[in-house]
Amino acid sequence: MDVHRGATNDWHDHLGSMESPESVPVIDFKDMDKDAAVRTEIIKKVGEACEKWGFFQVVNHGIPESVLNGIIDGIRRFHEQDAETKKEWYSRDPQKKVKFNSNFDLYQSRMANWRDTLSCMMAPNPPNPEQLPAVCRDIVMEYSEQVVQLGLTLFQLLSEALGLHPNHLKDMGCAESTLILGHYYPPCPEPQLTLGASSHTDPAFFTLLLQDQIGGLQVLHEDQWVDVPPIPGALVINMGDLLQLVSNNKFKSISHRVLAKHVGPRISVACFFRGQQNSTRLYCPIKELLPEGNAPIYRETTINEYLTYFYSNRLDGNSSLPHFKL
Repeated sequence: MDVHRGATNDWHDHLGSMESPESVPVIDFKDMDKDAAVRTEIIKKVGEACEKWGFFQVVNHGIPESVLNGIIDGIRRFHEQDAETKKEWYSRDPQKKVKFNSNFDLYQSRMANWRDTLSCMMAPNPPNPEQLPAVCRDIVMEYSEQVVQLGLTLFQLLSEALGLHPNHLKDMGCAESTLILGHYYPPCPEPQLTLGASSHTDPAFFTLLLQDQIGGLQVLHEDQWVDVPPIPGALVINMGDLLQLVSNNKFKSISHRVLAKHVGPRISVACFFRGQQNSTRLYCPIKELLPEGNAPIYRETTINEYLTYFYSNRLDGNSSLPHFKL
């Protein structure tokens, strides 16, 4: 992968990394379904994390460690095949359900990020099994089933944290589409010249991320980049632009990035939860979150309009949300 040495990037910007006394919240889901008091406390912590950080990590979430390890290994197996084998899956067609490429914004960006991605659109219309690479087919299907169930639980918690009925976000169609991205960040000989992933927010309601133990993920908190340290067995949850829109800025979609490193490869698996792209359903701030005198910040939009605008721009640290403000 070529890196344009003259390109400016947010490695060198005025926002430095920090060893913060604060860290991304870690929320334990243990006994959530057995004890009402525990569930109430979890909902409170989820709400606080979404308002202050836009990020939290989850432990005891119910997905077996064997499945987590399996999907990391499966994504590694795919990416470490020879180029001729992977060429079969290469595509930049946004309509293709399963594809392999590098840098969706390659032709808009000033620099190439140091990663490759296997992209699998798993809902609402999942690919046929034979459309998935054989080297990771079974584990991608199993992991997808597991994260969808956890995603539905998270939508309930997020709804309740907003003071809504547990099924409110689900009933809005927020959970109808899932996209799994298997990222592979090779060791970088000159990590100071690029990033694994440039600063960005996510075009989703939320993202559920599994990262390996290499590290490198950072979140922008109070104008400082803060590490999101890998925790064995944990999953990272971050709010997306669409949830900030429908919550009228109550929950925050926060910029994050991945550093390039000498060591590696780093492997992560992101699952985006978002509504159906071909639906005419309109999304706007939820009326129950607009008490008298609290005006909506954003106009109505469809998932397709939002995604089309997001993907027409490069990853440069600028949110797409201002484009949709009233």
